Formats: sequence, C-alpha cells, structure tokens
Amino acid sequence: MALSLEQLNTAPEPEAAAWLAGLYEHSPWITEAAIAQRPFRSLAQLKHVLAGTVRKAGREAQLALIRAHPELAGKAMVSKTLTAESTSEQSKAGLADCSPEEFKKIQSLNTAYNTRFGFPFILAVRGPRGTGLSRQEIIATFEQRLANHPDFELAEAVRNIHRIAELRLNDKFDAQPELGNQVWDWQERLSAFSDPGYLENGQLTVTYLTDAHRAAAKLIAQTMRDSGFDEVSVDAVGNVVGRYRAHPHPSPLPGGEGVKTLMTGSHYDTVRNGGKYDGRLGIFTPVACIGELSRAGKRLPYDFEVIAFAEEEGQRYKATFLGSGTLIGQFDPAWLEQQDADGISMRQAMQHAGLPATLEAIDALQRKPVDYLGFVEVHIEQGPVLNELDIPLGVVTSINGGVRYNCEVIGMASHAGTTPMKRRRDAAVAVAELALYVEQRAARDGDSVGTIGIWTVPGGSINVVPGRCQFTLDLRAPNDAQRDAMVADVLAELKAICERRGVHHTVEQTMRAAAAPSAPAWQQRWERAVDSLGVPLYRMPSGAGHDAMKLHEVMPQAMLFVRGQNSGISHNPLESTTSDDIDLAVRAFQQLLTDLAT
Repeated sequence: MALSLEQLNTAPEPEAAAWLAGLYEHSPWITEAAIAQRPFRSLAQLKHVLAGTVRKAGREAQLALIRAHPELAGKAMVSKTLTAESTSEQSKAGLADCSPEEFKKIQSLNTAYNTRFGFPFILAVRGPRGTGLSRQEIIATFEQRLANHPDFELAEAVRNIHRIAELRLNDKFDAQPELGNQVWDWQERLSAFSDPGYLENGQLTVTYLTDAHRAAAKLIAQTMRDSGFDEVSVDAVGNVVGRYRAHPHPSPLPGGEGVKTLMTGSHYDTVRNGGKYDGRLGIFTPVACIGELSRAGKRLPYDFEVIAFAEEEGQRYKATFLGSGTLIGQFDPAWLEQQDADGISMRQAMQHAGLPATLEAIDALQRKPVDYLGFVEVHIEQGPVLNELDIPLGVVTSINGGVRYNCEVIGMASHAGTTPMKRRRDAAVAVAELALYVEQRAARDGDSVGTIGIWTVPGGSINVVPGRCQFTLDLRAPNDAQRDAMVADVLAELKAICERRGVHHTVEQTMRAAAAPSAPAWQQRWERAVDSLGVPLYRMPSGAGHDAMKLHEVMPQAMLFVRGQNSGISHNPLESTTSDDIDLAVRAFQQLLTDLAT
C-alpha cells in the first residue's frame, strides 16, 4: 500500500525511517537526518530536505555515498548482489540484457571512469521521464561525462543520486507526475521536426517558417484543440494563438469594463542544434492547465490566451523577438526584404507558408494593452543555479538588459615569419586583449556578463599575421544603468587598445533590449503559487532574454523558471529537465490562475 505524507509525518522515527529505507544506497543516515525535520508540507519539500542533508554533509560524506553505489552492469549485477532497487532499475534499463559488445564497452568505461575520478559512474538510468534510458543513451552519457572536471563530476554524480532517490520516493508514495509526463511527451513529439541538414544528424533546429517550423506550428495548434481551447489560429507572422474564453462571455467586470485577458506563452523556434525545452516548455505548461480546466468543465473569470511565438531566436533572419514584438507594434517593415543564407526573403518565406505577407495584416496583430491583465511566462532556467541548489522552481525578479554588437578590427596582414613581433598590427591579438578585459570588467559588477561569442579571421592562414578580425559583443546586466556603464567602458577600452596597437575598428549595434523587472504584484502571485507546493521560494534574475521582455514594454509581466538538468545547460542538445519538475511548474501555474480568479 502506498505511503501518505500524513503517515510519514506522524509515525515514530524508527518506523518512518524504515518506510524510507532504500532511497539512498546503504546510507540510512540521510533519511534519518531528514525525518528529524518533520513535518513536511509536500513530497517536493521532503525531496529538497533529503538533498540538503547530503549537501550539508560535506565532500567526504558525499564521496562515501557515491562509493556506496554499484557500477552499471558491473560485478555486483553479475554476482546478483545488487540491492532490490538497483536490480530493478538496471534491469528495466536493459543492462542485464547487454550484448557482449555492449557489456565489454561498459566494463571498459567503468574502468576508465574509476581510474579518472576514483568513484563509480552514477546515472539515474530511469531517466528524466522515469521510464528508462536506452543502453545507447547510457553509453553516450558515460562517454560524455568522462571528459568532465573531477569537481564537476562529483556534483553531477550526487545530482543523479538525488534523481534516483526521487524516483524511488515516488514509487513509495505512488506519486506519478501525470501532468509533467504529458507535457514531456508533447515536447518529445514536437522535437521530431527539424530543418534539413540537422534532422538527418539527429539535431534539433527549427528556424522561422521552414517546413519543420510550420509542421511544429500545426502540432502545437492540434494539441491546443485537443486540450479544449475555444479558438486556435495561426496569425499573420506564424504565431500559434489559442484562447480559452471566460464563461459566460462577455461578462461585466468592476467599472463596467469587458472581460480582460491574461496572456502567456513562449517561442517554438530554436537555435541551431539546440534543446527541446527552451521556449517550448512555456507553451505546453499552460496548455496542460487548460486541458485540466476543460476536462473539469471549469471556466476562469477572464480570457486566457496562450501564444506560441513563431520567432524569438533570430536564426534565419535578423529579426529577434519578431513573434512577440509584432504584438506590441514593433514589426520592422524592412524585415520583409531581408534574405536568408539561401537568398529567400522573409516576404517570400511568408508567402510560401500561406501567410499574407502584407504590412496591413501584420499591423492588425497589435494588441491593446488596456485589454490585458498582464503577461506571464514559464521557461527552463538555462543556467546552473537551481540545479546546484537542488531547487525545482525559481521566481524571476528581472530580465537582464542586453546590447549586442557586430565588430571588426582592421590591422595589416603580413608574413608570420618575417614580421618582427614589435612591428605587427595583429587584429586578432587586439581582440584577444579586449576579450580578457570584457571578462574582468563584467566580473567587477558581480552580476553583469560579457561574451565574445563569434570570433573570425576572414581569409586567415597559418603563416599570416591576421589583418582583420570580425567578432561579436554581447553585454548584459540586471538594470540598464549598470549595463550602459559596462558598455561604455568596453567600447572605450576597444578604442584604446586599437590606438595603442595601430589598428582600426568598427562597431555596429545589432540589438538593444531594456531590462525588464518583474511587476511586483505578478511576481508575488508566482511566489504564492510556488509556496503553495511546499517548494523553497527562490528569487533570481534572468540572464537570458525572453519574449516577456517585449510584452514588458506595454503590460506587467513576471516569469517562473524551471530547473534544468545537466548543470542547467541550454542552447545545447543536452538541455533537459524532469517530468517531476515540469509537473510542479504546471501545478504552480494552476495555482496562479486560481489566485487570479479569486
């Protein structure tokens, strides 16, 4: 029979400890220490307390915990001396049915891993969905993690141990993240669409108005319809717009106004070879909420508009935030004539997609802010903070303001063998000096960041001093004043470096986005929603840009972050989260909708 939280909270300590036996391999001290902190408001709180117990125990205790775990497909499995829990997990992952080649490969990896790190490789083989990883996925992860720094890998091993314990705890309480599983499955289906040249290599790339982009829009629209939305359409720039109406509609609000609308959503385009959750998590999380409302026959006292924004990343055309920017009247007419790498203009791409491709149709999409209550967005964190703190959700306080530049330094190309070091006008070395300054200047603020993400020597040769160096600058900070001070210092340093080295430079601003502090009332709604789940309340800024930045210009906004796996990596195929954390995000969103309705 499944445990209940009430039973665990009220049972004598020895009995409660016995119920939780087996969560952590041969390490009862963890559950014993956690039980001493009862009562628990939720299973999520218990999970956090367990993880915190291990974190506070220190490095030596963590190493002992890791070493208490068996190798994957190792001697303990062969000799049948695994714990019952490990036996079940490794068997479900098919490790008991390895081919001779696979078994030999895993044994070789076990040896290499132990030699490098001094502890066994730990992986939650049931995976982020809880249904199990394939042997191929396990081997690929094994190989990838062998390259990690020892300190990072120790932390990664502990994080996987907590995931193993989470799944075992779910089993004991018969707690299945059903809504999280549903959202997970929707995202897996959506990831089947990818642009040519990437699909064949198993990489996810969906850029604006390609065939893969249009197929993704079609699936999102169908998912919205299946979930009970009253209206679903694709607008003139390719946004997928779903609306769940208040009932009856229209109904009066105080002051005689009509029913207002809460807007949410995120983008479904991706960077090249990106991850499955960036943007898309913010589409499907509210869709799951509507599905539950529709099944229960419930209505909200306001309209709920979920928008899958067609373009946010600016990968095919230089039109970042096109989807959300259009809704606030910021579509640049010049964009229609932009051409992609194949010479296809945006206007032609729109026409090919069956869109009107006229300014009249595009301008008609602009929303009236007075009709809206605000904008909220759920997003994967895209960073390591929540993962390192063992916290599943984070409430965003502000989205950093950012500025981007395309730059070039022009020196003099010359023979690498005959040009003395003191007489060189090396463009690349000038940029290298700037890169070190950017690193130091951003660090001085504590929470500013600066990046030279692209660095190219056109026509470069191994035996030629670089005469030109093209590069980008991406500078961000939590508020505009801090950002602008850093920008001024970086550009002044670039000028000084170039003058000292006898080279020239050009700078072209390609993007400027104001910082977007969360509206206090909306941030507090997210905070109450998170607190209602018994999850630790953690406030944090967003270093990445989001569609919420654009909507912030005309209406109040606030965001909720969801913890990422693999140290929170994003814009990368390793981007991941668990169905358990997704489930918490859905439940937090449900609570926000309820809070707003009362």
